[in-house]
Amino acid sequence: MNRIVPLILAVALFMEQMDSTVIATALPAIAADLGVGPITLKLALTSYMVALAIFIPVSGWMADRYGAKKIFRIAIMVFVAGSILCAISGSLIAFVTARFLQGMGGAMMTPVGRLVLLRTTKRSELVSAMALLTIPALVGPLTGPPVGGFITTYFSWHWIFLINVPIGFIGVWLSTIYLPDVPPVSTAPIDLKGFFYTAIAASGVVFGLSVMSLPALPIEVGIGATVIGFIAAILYLIHARRHPAPLLDLALFRDVAFRTSALSGSIFRIAAGAIPFLMPLMLQLGFGMTPFESGLTTFIGAIGAITTKVLARRVFAAAGFRSVLIVAAISGAATTAANAFFTPATPILVVMGFLLVAGFCRSFFFTGINSLGYSEIDDNQASQATSMSSVLQQISLALGVAVAAAILEGSTAFHGRALSLQDFHLAFAVVAGLSLIAVIPFLSLARDAGSAVSGHGRRADIPEDIPVK
Repeated sequence: MNRIVPLILAVALFMEQMDSTVIATALPAIAADLGVGPITLKLALTSYMVALAIFIPVSGWMADRYGAKKIFRIAIMVFVAGSILCAISGSLIAFVTARFLQGMGGAMMTPVGRLVLLRTTKRSELVSAMALLTIPALVGPLTGPPVGGFITTYFSWHWIFLINVPIGFIGVWLSTIYLPDVPPVSTAPIDLKGFFYTAIAASGVVFGLSVMSLPALPIEVGIGATVIGFIAAILYLIHARRHPAPLLDLALFRDVAFRTSALSGSIFRIAAGAIPFLMPLMLQLGFGMTPFESGLTTFIGAIGAITTKVLARRVFAAAGFRSVLIVAAISGAATTAANAFFTPATPILVVMGFLLVAGFCRSFFFTGINSLGYSEIDDNQASQATSMSSVLQQISLALGVAVAAAILEGSTAFHGRALSLQDFHLAFAVVAGLSLIAVIPFLSLARDAGSAVSGHGRRADIPEDIPVK
């Protein structure tokens, strides 16, 4: 495997994933400079996620039409431009707009990066490549808070965004030299009506859930946006069944491996989206840690995630997707449930030990679930599959934060008291239960599902140099 390809893609995706969380700890400082309240500035977080939701569905069509490598480089440049505008913003409107532009670039980076990987990687090496590409999604959110806290404390919040400039230019340079050309393919005209429906559906759900979980606006606005989003989603389902070339092709779900990956992965990602929200809050509010201390504590999970790169290919080849994913989901649920028993008296090494194992389990799960989803997809459906997967992931992660916030608010309202450690314990218990539900779709999955990719029981008639279809 040409390891430079997934490495370049991973670095670019790490920049995007980290930046989506890095400003959380810097919000008070940014708000003070812009003359607004921290709660109001959370609109910047929401605008970024809305931009992702709107433009991810069209990313696959653009990559097919103009070439995946070209779109990937443009996405990096758009992200860098948004970063510069964030750093020089002098008002709330300018900052929110700049974050939206960043989100446009980020929306193209993740699905198009996966598409480049799918079209340049052999089947037998997809697990190893996907392990590299999975790390940014897990390490980025863990790295963001401590990095943001460090830069804001010892430098200036502006450098949170300016640091993306050299990374972005290096990414474009390396992409130009090392990424293989992925030529455009023949595509039907863009499904404008489908784009309108998916934009309203995805952005409405993500915006609504974000407002409900991070209230910068009245909660009624969040509820209304979510309802509109679901109505638009229903309209798109009706439209897609009639359109000859829909923007997001629902026929993908006829593939058992993709359908199982989408369903189980979405359920598990709800938990994954809740944990980065719950853990820092519990450590700060329940344990009395500073934001920087809590960030350093949770960062141990990144080490667990990175270690899967060494083991993933051999483990999936030995046991197959079905068995490994069931074990990873159960283990992930167990380590999440353990958080419900932590107290300030729990030795910090014990807490960090469980977080280390949790990062390991989640990384194994996402490496496997991503590889399984693309294992039986035809080449002409690859762009559709990456776009569909990215949309589902974005909505699941937003739903995870909303679910976690709803549990905390519901628990405090039920007990009639301020937020306490017991509320976090309840939230972690519920989230662990959701993680466990992700096992159910695998129970009906064939034991040899995705064997051409995992290498488990590979038949002799499948050459190893067949590219991913």
